[in-house]
Amino acid sequence: MGKRIRRNGWGALGATLQYYLPALVVVAAVSIALFYADQQKQRIYQDNLRNRAAEELGLVRARLEGGINANIQLVQGLVAVIETEPDMSRDRFAGLAGRIFDAPHQLRNIALAPGLVVKHVYPTVGNERILGFDYRKNEVQRDAALRAQETGKYVITGPVDLVQGGRGLIVRYPVVVGNGHGGRTFWGLMSAVIDIDKLYAYGGLTSGKLGIDVAIASKTADGSHDKVFFGDPAIFAASPVAMPISFGSESWVIVATPKGGWNQPAPDLWMTRALMLLVGSMIVAPVLWVARLLRERQANIAALRQREEELRAISHRLEIALEASRIGVWELDIGSGRLHWDARMAQLYGLEVPPDNTYTTWRNALHPDDIEEAERVFRVALESGKDYVTEFRIITGTGEIRHIRAFGTTYRDSRFRKKLVGVNWNVTADLRLQQELREAKQHAELQNRELEQARQHMEHNSLHDALTNLPNRRYLDQYLMTLNTGLGDNGSATVLHIDLDRFKDINDTLGHGAGDAILRHVAQKLKENTRNDDFVARIGGDEFVVVCGNKPDDNDYSDLARRLIDAVSTPITYAGHECRVGASVGIATRDTADVQAEQLLVNADIALYEAKRHGRNRVERYTDRLRSLTVNTKKTADAILRSLEQNDFIAFFQPQFDAHTLEITGVEALARWDHPERGILGPDTFLKIAESLNVVSQIDAAILDQALLQRARWLANDLPINKVSVNISAQRLFDESLVQRLETLDLVPGSLSFELLESISFDDKGAAVTRSIERIKAHGIDIEIDDFGTGYASILSLLKLSPRRLKIDRQLTAPIIVSSAQRRLISSIVDIGRSLGIEIVAEGVETMQHAAILRDLGCQTLQGYALARPMDANAFLDFARNRAWFPADAAEAV
Repeated sequence: MGKRIRRNGWGALGATLQYYLPALVVVAAVSIALFYADQQKQRIYQDNLRNRAAEELGLVRARLEGGINANIQLVQGLVAVIETEPDMSRDRFAGLAGRIFDAPHQLRNIALAPGLVVKHVYPTVGNERILGFDYRKNEVQRDAALRAQETGKYVITGPVDLVQGGRGLIVRYPVVVGNGHGGRTFWGLMSAVIDIDKLYAYGGLTSGKLGIDVAIASKTADGSHDKVFFGDPAIFAASPVAMPISFGSESWVIVATPKGGWNQPAPDLWMTRALMLLVGSMIVAPVLWVARLLRERQANIAALRQREEELRAISHRLEIALEASRIGVWELDIGSGRLHWDARMAQLYGLEVPPDNTYTTWRNALHPDDIEEAERVFRVALESGKDYVTEFRIITGTGEIRHIRAFGTTYRDSRFRKKLVGVNWNVTADLRLQQELREAKQHAELQNRELEQARQHMEHNSLHDALTNLPNRRYLDQYLMTLNTGLGDNGSATVLHIDLDRFKDINDTLGHGAGDAILRHVAQKLKENTRNDDFVARIGGDEFVVVCGNKPDDNDYSDLARRLIDAVSTPITYAGHECRVGASVGIATRDTADVQAEQLLVNADIALYEAKRHGRNRVERYTDRLRSLTVNTKKTADAILRSLEQNDFIAFFQPQFDAHTLEITGVEALARWDHPERGILGPDTFLKIAESLNVVSQIDAAILDQALLQRARWLANDLPINKVSVNISAQRLFDESLVQRLETLDLVPGSLSFELLESISFDDKGAAVTRSIERIKAHGIDIEIDDFGTGYASILSLLKLSPRRLKIDRQLTAPIIVSSAQRRLISSIVDIGRSLGIEIVAEGVETMQHAAILRDLGCQTLQGYALARPMDANAFLDFARNRAWFPADAAEAV
């Protein structure tokens, strides 16, 4: 049979090829022609792409090369002027540089560095960080600077990362001046920074209309490209169009590929393909149509033969199905009343062969209880001509009871005789299975009821506190969600958030058993003093919540809260001890459904926090003031975090003076917040919130970095300022990153001082503070105690810490003009410092009379508004240069 199928299959395939072979030859020929035409069009389009890319890249290259050389030539004239005026002033330099900047350019700044140290820069704004920059000390820029000095020619490097931020090309021009003996000597450098982004824009690289993808790299000596600094490096590996860019002794290579790559199809490719396909179809379609008609004729003949075979197969399968299912078939000739059974019907009724009188055999086999109904249904089917459908029981010769299902339908045979044909099958096993399923269903329903009871019990436990049997936090959240649909007519609701006072003391002294007894007592009192429709929950620890759904007068809720406090405060006896707790209550009311119930709980918590902040056993209501305070705190916290990212925390500087000579001996760096909307703000506006955000150490770190940078600037300006001091918070004192930062600094011992607030409580954290301070001192940093006389420091802690200086708080120095007691107190502090070898710094010098008294009492250093106020870095630099604090009458007063 398998061989016949394969033979037939190959025969059908051969017959099909017989009709379609000419058409296939025509299709192959047309396909080859279309493919060749398509390839030719695509090759021509690729050549056009490369030519357009080269043309557009040439324009970009010309503008870039022209822009760089134009900027170089623009600055060379200034070099010649400097060689004739090597001692030109800052104003003269700014005027000449400004003229250059008036012309079209891409310059960012011009810097003048006599002796390789930057002295002048234009423009100054935004470039202050490069003043005092020494090329010899910077590994990145030293080689290029020395190469310009040695060759006597300008040297171009870049693009490089700039000290003042951003990237650019740096052109360094050597400046050579006459030495008075007819020769010329190297004087220094003038550098010009070409803004690389502006140069890119001038060259058209940032234009959205550019039709190519561009990449630029520096060029090595062998002509290959080095580091790619613009564009995607992958462009160099994509067969790009390449061109050189030369300026001075430097050379770049610029490459480009068309946007979309080289393999993009021609714009009209698909239209061309469609036309070629249409022409090919007009050639092939008639041939295929003729072949199809011939094939359909052959297929119709084969289909007729196939249907005959299928009919025989269906008849055979039906016979097999009836045999396998043991369904008996019967037929009744309605006209003659003759009933015929097949062999399977006889087996179904427990007989060896079909009987002669089948109807009598069938009736005698019926169960006595089913005879009447079975005959009635059979008679109705005969009379009505409808389908015969029924079930009945029979008893076999062995006494076995079987359940029989019968189905029959009427039809007319080829001689138009009316007949009823049907089937019988044994459904005893099915009925037994149905009975078992009904019993299983009843058992399952019983189990489901038990599971439902268990679920309800578990749900109750999950929604209630096991100790007090009150609703828990989960139940409260669900209840609050229902409140969002509105309570009563106006959606009003009130939440009372209750927190127990002194509960932890009872837990710590009498154990958790006493604490559990207190919690059960509180739960009972809350239930007794609230209404039945009020929702009372324990949400964790010693916190409870009462939710009221109606809206009485505000005083009613305040009275309710006080009643609850009084009820909770009643004592209980546990293990012979009288236990009593108090409570604080926060109240929040929702007047309309606009406010979410979850927010109502948050508002009550805010009010509770306010109640506990003012003491115990208090009631506080959530008000607009509390809301405003909360919102302002949140806004300030967000602004602090944002300002940390944007470096808006800056250092102000207040000088410290020698009490006898009034010379500056040091400077204290103070933290200020350059708020984007409110301007410069002092620590009192942000310090507490910064402490709650745990970011004080970041602010300290920023002020430290600025202080060190400004000290380097003072030294570059020949200002004899011996030290700078910064405030260090307790958070920063124990920050491991502080020591890591100090290890990177090269400090002159005594040039940096850390001021520690006396409120750090040195005695409580003596060992930890001592270890941290010793690690700090190991880096040559002095320690000062700030605000001495108002905090926790003891004489013993002073001995342990051995600070270099004590700063007497302004609260002690302010009244010394009129108070002899205050003068004696300060004199005692001075004596203590003198005996321990500690210098004394007096803050709060508001008048020159203060200065004179403090000097006479023995204070070595003075600090206060009478001498100088805190100022920003530039203002302090001018202040120190001009000695503005030192008028003649001030010197005489001291």
